[in-house]
Amino acid sequence: MIGIFGGTFDPVHTGHVRVALDIRQDLALDEVRLIPCNVSPHRCAPLASGAQRLAMLQAAIQDEAGLRVDDRELRRAAPSYTVDTLLSLRAELGDIPLCLMMGMDSFQALNTWHRWRDIMTLAHIVVMTRPGWLPPTQGEVAMLVEQHGVYDPTLLRGTSAGHVFLRPVSQLDISASRVRACIREGKSARYWVPDGAWGMIEKEGIYR
Repeated sequence: MIGIFGGTFDPVHTGHVRVALDIRQDLALDEVRLIPCNVSPHRCAPLASGAQRLAMLQAAIQDEAGLRVDDRELRRAAPSYTVDTLLSLRAELGDIPLCLMMGMDSFQALNTWHRWRDIMTLAHIVVMTRPGWLPPTQGEVAMLVEQHGVYDPTLLRGTSAGHVFLRPVSQLDISASRVRACIREGKSARYWVPDGAWGMIEKEGIYR
């Protein structure tokens, strides 16, 4: 069973790596693939280049077994639609269970994503929950939880896709925007960013 964790990673920070590790351990995943996007349909263009974000991510997790960087979205010129990434992974991996990891804020807006209904045919959705964020109680996404939600994580192994599973993760009040703002102000963001990535940011003056 493989976890899929996408994002701009602009830059990768400790919160990203910690929750990836949480989910890998809690669900006994074989690996988690961290996939930096090229052109995000949901966010402003990243400040760091694709090559910089990829290198920072590789440096951040280089010593963590079970976490792997996948650059397939950076190699696509088209917008980084999750459904296309999952189709690509399915063609490569066959019927192995895939767990698409996302925060509750992204999950609440899932019905605005490109071909969002097809995502459930390609992967399970693992929603990483934090205090203060609750699943929707009405609308299409709420119906998705009602129809496909499971409480036993072992059920994710019984099929390649189609379940929604909510899982609490470590509470770290860190965001990429906060890291970038700190660096712009001439302050140190060390320990918010993994050492390997922080060394790159300092050396190359990224975000200054």
